Amino acid sequence: MEQRSTTRNSLSRMILKAMGIFGGVQVLSILCSLVRNKLVALWIGPAGVGLFALFNQALEMINIATNLGVRNSSVRDISQAVERRDSSHIARILTVVRRWSLWLGLGGALITMAIAPVLSRYTFGDYNHIWHYVALSAAVLLMALTNGEYAVLQGLSKLKKLARVTITGTVGGLLISIPMFYFMRENSVLPSIIAYALCIMIAAFIYKDKQYPAVQVTRRETVSIGEGFIKLGIFMTLGSFVAMLASYVFVSWLNINSGKEVVGFYQAGYTLIDKYAGLVFTALGYEFYPRLSRVANSAKRLRVYVSNQINISFMVLTPCLIAFILLRSQLVWLLYSEEFHVILTYISWGVVGTVLRAMSWCMAFVMLAKGDGKIYLITESLSAVFGLVLNMLCYSRWGVDGLGIAYLSWYVIYTIIVAIVYYRVYHLTLAGNCVRNMALTLIVCIAAVIAMQAGVWIATAAILVIASVICGRQALRSWNRS
Repeated sequence: MEQRSTTRNSLSRMILKAMGIFGGVQVLSILCSLVRNKLVALWIGPAGVGLFALFNQALEMINIATNLGVRNSSVRDISQAVERRDSSHIARILTVVRRWSLWLGLGGALITMAIAPVLSRYTFGDYNHIWHYVALSAAVLLMALTNGEYAVLQGLSKLKKLARVTITGTVGGLLISIPMFYFMRENSVLPSIIAYALCIMIAAFIYKDKQYPAVQVTRRETVSIGEGFIKLGIFMTLGSFVAMLASYVFVSWLNINSGKEVVGFYQAGYTLIDKYAGLVFTALGYEFYPRLSRVANSAKRLRVYVSNQINISFMVLTPCLIAFILLRSQLVWLLYSEEFHVILTYISWGVVGTVLRAMSWCMAFVMLAKGDGKIYLITESLSAVFGLVLNMLCYSRWGVDGLGIAYLSWYVIYTIIVAIVYYRVYHLTLAGNCVRNMALTLIVCIAAVIAMQAGVWIATAAILVIASVICGRQALRSWNRS
């Protein structure tokens, strides 16, 4: 019993360290993004913001389609190779991952060049931007190479190096872009995107792992060894595509029925909930996924790791979510404007849904750790369909406020779907305190929303103080015991 407690405390300390490292990295990345967007708006204007959105959306779409999910899927294979403690095997896997990243990057760049006329015609209505998309192919290649190094560092659990890559590349990309924005104005948009991708890649190669040098691997072996993570990556890519398609269908439906202004409210609210309130998920995922992959064949250790991750997530999330609810007006004003205050109820109920997202997120990683791409695709497709239907129904009934209810209901259903897979397919269970902690977090978050809706902000502040003290004591206890 004492050994089990020590193991859990050690895990807690490891998770808190990772959260501290990558939480800070994510905050810095967001700040750099805000500065960049602000400078573009001031020096280039709405046209510059629009061009950034168009080129970045094209870049993201092409990367998702051509990278085949290698950035995430290969982490599993690298982690399992590390668990075997065979240096020669690890070196072979890393060589294969890097080679596949190069192949996919070159393929993506060639595809971008080939479809440049189509992208120009359907994005701008003419063929005057063909060479812009041809130039964008350089960013596609650079990002593919960077993704390979990211996967290597994450799979080897070299999290500090991974954090340094992100910080160096992000800050370097911003510093190089600033004079471009000022002197080149609208002509700086595309070069700054390529410069940013180049900075990230240079940082990745500066901090790349040197413990396992490249080894000789034939092309046939490269295909054979990479077959597993490529198959899983394809399923992950399809899952991302289904989610993007559902989002596109809803935005188009919303635009037709309510106009661009409401679409703006929806996107702003979703960004606040999914990206800013979900910072903890990104921070924890860097450490959790490779760790879970290493023990994918041990049901006992999977149960311990998932349960512990859920409890740590709630311990960290509870004060963060309550603070988000308390400061919702200030956050909306800071990031957008007073005109966007219509989304306050929407984001408040959406944040409550984040509690369920934490639990389902931790259980869903088991599918990836085990390499079950088909099950992952099915659950993600069901999630996308339910999310689309709930958004339409709740918006039709309650307007913008209903989007928050839709988000909460969506994660209720998704949590049930993932729990069924977790229990029925993998025959895993959660520690009893996971459900209890989820219920407590839900209750305090709902109480905070009700208090803010009633205008009793001091009650929410009191809830925040109490929750912060309790969660802080738990975190300190976990840290000191390990």
